[in-house]
Amino acid sequence: MKISRLFSKKSRERKERVSRGLLVYQDTSEVIRAERILKRDGYEIRVVGPPPCLRTGCDLVIEFPIIEQIGIEQTLKEKRISPLEVVAISDEILEPIDLCQKKDFGDYLMIRAANMKLVVDKRTEIIVNVSGGGCPDVPYLAERLIGLNLDEAPSPRDIGHTICAYALHIAYKEMLKEMDNYVNTGRNGP
Repeated sequence: MKISRLFSKKSRERKERVSRGLLVYQDTSEVIRAERILKRDGYEIRVVGPPPCLRTGCDLVIEFPIIEQIGIEQTLKEKRISPLEVVAISDEILEPIDLCQKKDFGDYLMIRAANMKLVVDKRTEIIVNVSGGGCPDVPYLAERLIGLNLDEAPSPRDIGHTICAYALHIAYKEMLKEMDNYVNTGRNGP
């Protein structure tokens, strides 16, 4: 009995992996453009880090439901932004890497997306630190965001134009979700 459960669980896990695919691009700007197009057209996608065997110089790929592959490829072809490669996730080796990591420092919460870090005071929701990356706009992003309430701060994607701004935007969106969850679960008390 236990063996049959093991095999059915392995089969289910493999089916879940196969039900997703990755769009591989040469550079980050293409990923960002394709993401914008696909989300605007209502596709359920997410930007993730590529598995090592699919790295092309771009640190991002788009994960999508494989059942949507034909429509996605057609949409991207019409917009002249076809990927270099479309890969079904059929093996653990092809598993994408989640871009966001969370670290709780008691009164402060840090979200890291790729190499960019955003730190917020959980009690006040004030942004206390922006760091990481190596893009020329990181100091500008930090200057514009540090000291602002998370809800009042501009989206990093709206004020920056590099991969670092894009990664910081991902951290910003994740931080908004985390802080909503923090407030809604009542964990913000003294």
